[in-house]
Order: sequence, then structure tokens, then C-alpha cells
Amino acid sequence: MTTKQIDCCVELAHTLNFSRAAENMFVSQPTLTYQIRLLEEEVGFPIFERSGKGAALTPAGAQFVSFLAGMREELKRAVEQGQNFSATYRDSISIGLMVRQAVYFLPEAIRLFAETNSDVQITPVFRYENGVESFLRNEVDILFALKEQTKQIPGIAVHELFESRTD
Repeated sequence: MTTKQIDCCVELAHTLNFSRAAENMFVSQPTLTYQIRLLEEEVGFPIFERSGKGAALTPAGAQFVSFLAGMREELKRAVEQGQNFSATYRDSISIGLMVRQAVYFLPEAIRLFAETNSDVQITPVFRYENGVESFLRNEVDILFALKEQTKQIPGIAVHELFESRTD
């Protein structure tokens, strides 16, 4: 399934007219018809019922098109986010931490990091538990954790944020 097929399908579902949909897509009507036929062959069910008056969505087609429209919007957002990211940042890191740690340490850590790395985006990933496991699965790049939790992890660099005193 290509983005062109998705666009053609969503537009035809909107107009329910092959000629108008083709015109709106700036393609010929045979091109639009061909893209729809390829898509229907790929998914294995008819999306549209054709008639002399145009097209109508099948019940399965209506459900399918609602998912396609949402998927297309998500794809557009992903492209926009990528363009915005590439215009501003050269890299990104994710930090895994518990919510209560974020309140105290994250703002200052981000500020200090940004002073020398303004072209790196920081994405906090809040965990309520299993932060070490998400770090070990490479779901986050940096982990805020208690020193005791990191003793069993070989080959990592530990940077203490503070030293706890028990007075």
C-alpha cells in the first residue's frame, strides 16, 4: 500500500466521484481508478461499489477508510515533526525517570545539558516502575535511578546527582 493509494482512497471516499477525486488529486481518472483497484486487490475486499452515478463505500470500506484517514493524518504529523526536528536538532536522547525525580532533578539537568548541547533534543520518558529494565532494553538512553539499582549493571557510567546523608 502506497501513500498515493491511501490519498486516492481517502479522496474518493470524500467525493464519492472518480472524476472529481482525480481532479482534486491532479491525476487522470484512469490513474485514480487503477490506484484504487490495486489497493482493493492488496487488501482483499472491495472498498467501493461502483455505479453509473459514481462510487459508494462498502461497509468494510467505510471502516477501512476511517482508519486510513487517521493513519494519513498521523503520517503527515510524523513528517512535520521530522522536518521540525531536522531544522532544530542534530540528535536526540531520552531520559528514563520516575515522575517524582522529574520534579526535582529534570529541569536543572536539562538546563545544564542545553548550555553545551542546544542542538540535542531531550525527551523525558516517565516510568512508574521497571526503569532499569527499560534502560537495559535500550528504550531510553539515560536513566535517573538510585545508585543501588545500578550496581548490577556492567559497563555503565554512573554520575551522582547528590550524596544522601542520614543524620
